[in-house]
Amino acid sequence: MNLADLQTIRRALHQIPELGYAEFKTQAYLRDYLSTLPQAFMQVKEWRTGLLVRVEGKAPTKVVGYRADIDGLPIVEDTGLAFASEHEGRMHACGHDFHMTIALGVLTNIVTDRIDDTVVFYFQPAEENPGGALPMMQSAEMKNWWPDKIMALHVAPEYPVGKIAVKPGILFANTCELFVEFKGKGGHAAYPHQANDMVVAACQFVTQLQLIISRNIDPLDSAVITVGKIVAGNTMNVIAEKAEIEGTIRTLSKETMLIVNKRIRQLIDGFQIAYNCEITRTERPAYMQVFNDETETAQFITYLNEQYPESYVACPAAMTGEDFGYMLEKIPGFMFWLGVDSADGLHHARMSPNEDALAFAVDVLTNYLNV
Repeated sequence: MNLADLQTIRRALHQIPELGYAEFKTQAYLRDYLSTLPQAFMQVKEWRTGLLVRVEGKAPTKVVGYRADIDGLPIVEDTGLAFASEHEGRMHACGHDFHMTIALGVLTNIVTDRIDDTVVFYFQPAEENPGGALPMMQSAEMKNWWPDKIMALHVAPEYPVGKIAVKPGILFANTCELFVEFKGKGGHAAYPHQANDMVVAACQFVTQLQLIISRNIDPLDSAVITVGKIVAGNTMNVIAEKAEIEGTIRTLSKETMLIVNKRIRQLIDGFQIAYNCEITRTERPAYMQVFNDETETAQFITYLNEQYPESYVACPAAMTGEDFGYMLEKIPGFMFWLGVDSADGLHHARMSPNEDALAFAVDVLTNYLNV
């Protein structure tokens, strides 16, 4: 599949970003595109707003899975591209338009020039939020089309086009969302002794969270707590009765995540006493670490070194999160970073990957499936 065709697909998808489980136009576009391909050896199933597509091999010895996430982010695009998002406040700022395009490119190649093994493509919704991988795995559709091994990629703005960064073992962190609500007693700004100020409580809580990292986690380990949002109060001269914080926790081990969450629970208990308030943490599902299978990853690295010299980059683990980790927990496989050479990074309003990476990735993956 040539670059011009891939660009057409990517630009169409880039214009219609949708949030998790609301990818209706995206699903329709994918279905319409699939209808133009040869149908004899292809089956398509819907799952919520996603799709599963099975391409039967000529002489299959295994079923290979390939996962592409399809949702966008609640970000106002600022790229200035002629094909910028048409959905206000929505953007493919994490490269999922690239992920889908590459999957469609590989699918097109192997449905028109069949390979030996059967391949199932999982166009998965809701990777960004609330997480579609685990419920998709639990669905009858995926259980009926379960792969023997599985692959996925993620665009990497920091690497140039033509580079693929991957490592055996942990690639992405365990992640957990943090939503905490403080409820005290409001009052007049001139009489703080008659109120319980939740601005003060929330700010002190955020500061104490950082001490978990510096004082409860092994310095040779890695963990991050980032609070990205604080909402409190209504006006300058009224003590806030309520406050809310939203953040994220990232760790490179499951054990460390347990330590961090235990300390947060203890902080909440202590702050309720210290600030005479009620504190509620809303629990959300955590994301599993992305842990690449040693054997599968080693085979892929050997392939890159033999067939695409100079493309392979040995990379460190990253604190990014990905719900593909749930799939890798149950199915041997790997995820890799695809260099796309963007000056602005993931989740940035100006993130603009180099489209030359599309044809490179499709070529690499199509040939790898033929190995």
